[in-house]
Amino acid sequence: MCRFLAYAGAPLLLADLLYRPVNSLIMQSYKARERAEPLNGDGFGVGWYAPDVDPTPCVQRTVMPAWSNRNLQNLAVKVRASCLFAHVRAASPGMAVMESNVHPFAYDRFMWMHNGGVAGFEHIKRHLRESLKDEFYSMVMGTTDSEHAFALFLNSLRVPFGEARAADMRAGIVETIARLNELTTAAGVVEPSHYNFAVTDGESIVISRYCSAEGMAGNSLHISRGRRFECLPGGVCDMHTVKSPEEQAAAVIVASERLTDDRDDWLDVPDNHLVTVTPDLNVTVEPINL
Repeated sequence: MCRFLAYAGAPLLLADLLYRPVNSLIMQSYKARERAEPLNGDGFGVGWYAPDVDPTPCVQRTVMPAWSNRNLQNLAVKVRASCLFAHVRAASPGMAVMESNVHPFAYDRFMWMHNGGVAGFEHIKRHLRESLKDEFYSMVMGTTDSEHAFALFLNSLRVPFGEARAADMRAGIVETIARLNELTTAAGVVEPSHYNFAVTDGESIVISRYCSAEGMAGNSLHISRGRRFECLPGGVCDMHTVKSPEEQAAAVIVASERLTDDRDDWLDVPDNHLVTVTPDLNVTVEPINL
């Protein structure tokens, strides 16, 4: 089980999310707090958008552990992003540790990352692949269940990529989860699957927290929204929260683990729910109805 975070809002240095908070994503790569195994050392990836240059994301991925990569350290203190995905990987048993298996995955305008696993993936892989359009069958470069789920998501979109909005992305994630449940059930898989999927087109973000086993908790997921997220000298970081749900936010973080110790700044996402962050930074949390 991996760790990830997504950010949307006013441009922010990558270091303010990846390095400076007390429970930064880099800290979670070797000392995660909310999973039994604290190590996530099978690679990391970070992706962001420069919309004045190109609508497709810039993605940097490597199999190196996040905690020791000097290129990331140098990049993080020089680059600001208003839409960011970042992921530290703990490879599922049997999954190869190679660059093409590192998240986030990107195709056209979209980025995708996953915390969890498709139970019995080896039993459904052929049927899943056969259901894909040629374009998405051919886009899969790695061997992970996560990238195949991304292909399934893209395959499910009912509108051209350039016309997809938050509602289309929500529908795509729900259909992806439903299809995976259908495939695993047909294959007789009884182990639970965990689908914390995150997708963005650089404008909207949709993230699920889902476990296929009734009554079993999904992998951790939290939201923080406010006027700004600020890291001061000395490593003290804080979300300057809005006073009411109706007040407009200028910064939104959705993360596997809270980046700061102020629990009042964070909302736990309920099991089997979807988080949507729209371009105006409105945040909704709604049940996944299959």
